[in-house]
Amino acid sequence: MKKISILFVVCMVAAGLLLLESNAAIAQAKKRTAQRNTNTSPAKTSNNADNPYLQNSGSGSGSNSNSNNPYLSSGNQTNASGANTQSAANNQPKTGCREYKQQKSAGGGLFDTVKVSLRPDDPTRNYEMVRDKTPLAYDFIREDDAVFKERVWSEIDIREKMNQVFGYMSNEDNGNQRLISIIVQAVMNGDVTAFNADDDRFTTPLSKEEFVKTLGGGVDTVMTRDIDGNATGICNITPRDISPDSIYKFRIKEDYIFDKEASRLVRRIIGIAPMMKRYLSDGTAVGDDLYPLFWIYYPDIRPTFAKVQVYNPKNNGARMSWDDLFESHMYSSYIVKTTMDNYKNQYFKDYIKDPLFRLLAGEKVKEKIFNYEQDLWAY
Repeated sequence: MKKISILFVVCMVAAGLLLLESNAAIAQAKKRTAQRNTNTSPAKTSNNADNPYLQNSGSGSGSNSNSNNPYLSSGNQTNASGANTQSAANNQPKTGCREYKQQKSAGGGLFDTVKVSLRPDDPTRNYEMVRDKTPLAYDFIREDDAVFKERVWSEIDIREKMNQVFGYMSNEDNGNQRLISIIVQAVMNGDVTAFNADDDRFTTPLSKEEFVKTLGGGVDTVMTRDIDGNATGICNITPRDISPDSIYKFRIKEDYIFDKEASRLVRRIIGIAPMMKRYLSDGTAVGDDLYPLFWIYYPDIRPTFAKVQVYNPKNNGARMSWDDLFESHMYSSYIVKTTMDNYKNQYFKDYIKDPLFRLLAGEKVKEKIFNYEQDLWAY
C-alpha cells in the first residue's frame, strides 16, 4: 500500500511538471507571434546588378528607384508606398527577364564611339592650331542702324550636288564628318544645347535623355527563346542604331539686315535644325513630309564648327571650316518661309500646293531682298 502511494505522488509531480512546461511553451509562442505582428519586416529589393539599364544611381539607399533611368518607362519604376511584394519575392522585374546580356551595336550609327588615331595621321596638319581655333566675332550692329531686316527660313537638301559635302562619309580624329554627326557629337559632349522642335525660338532645352529619344535612340530589350519557342528568361539589350543617312535635310533660320553704318547687307544665321520623316513604332513612315528634330542656336555651335574642316572634293589640302562655309553661304538652299507679307505666319506649303510654285515664291523673296540693296545705289 505504501508503494502505491509513493508511485501516485511521483505521477502527480511528473504531470505537474509537464503542465508547467506546456504553459511556458504556449506563452513563448504567443510572445513571438505578437512580435511578428508588431514589427514590420523590410521588403526585399530586386537585384538588377546584371542589367546596366536597371541599376539605381543611389544604390547605397537600398531602394530600387529608376527615376534617373531614361531607358525605362514609368510602368517599370518602383513605388515605395505601394510596392508589389509578390514581384519582389520573385526577385524579377516586370519584363520577366532574370538575366541580361549586353549586346554590341552593329556600328555606323549616330552614337558611335569616336576612335582617335594613336599616331599623327596627317603629317601636314597642325593639330594644336585646329584645336585652338575660334570663330571670328560678328560686327556689332546698332538697332538704329538696322534700317531693313527680313527673316527667312530656308532648307538645305544634301542630296543636291553642291551640298554633298554635308554627307561626307569619313571618320577622322574628331569623329564622323557628316554634318549631322558633328552636331550630335557636340550635343552629347555638352558643348551645345539642343532645343525642342515645337517652336524655333529656343524656349525649351532638351536633356541628353530627351535628345536621344528625339532621334529615336535608346535600347531594345528582347527575350531569347529556346528551340521550342519557349522564353528562356535571358534578355538581350541592344542599342538602337540611327542611320545618319536618314537625315538629309536641314532647316536654317536667318536674318537679312542692312547695316546703315557699314552700308552693306548682312546675313546672320540664327538657328539650324536637322529634319527627318516621322515613323510609327513598327518603322512605317508617316507621309512624305520632313519635320525638324530639334533646334540648335547657331552662335552656340560656331566654336565647334570652327574646329571641324569641310571635305574638299577637288583639293584636300585646301579645306575650310564649317563656320567658314556657313558664313560664306557656300551651299544651295531654297526659302520655305519669310516674314515678308506673311500675316498668318505660314510656310509656303501651307497655302501653295504646287512644289514648283513654292520654289518660285522663294526665288521672289531672294529677288526682293537683292533689289532692296541694289536700289539704294545710283550708278
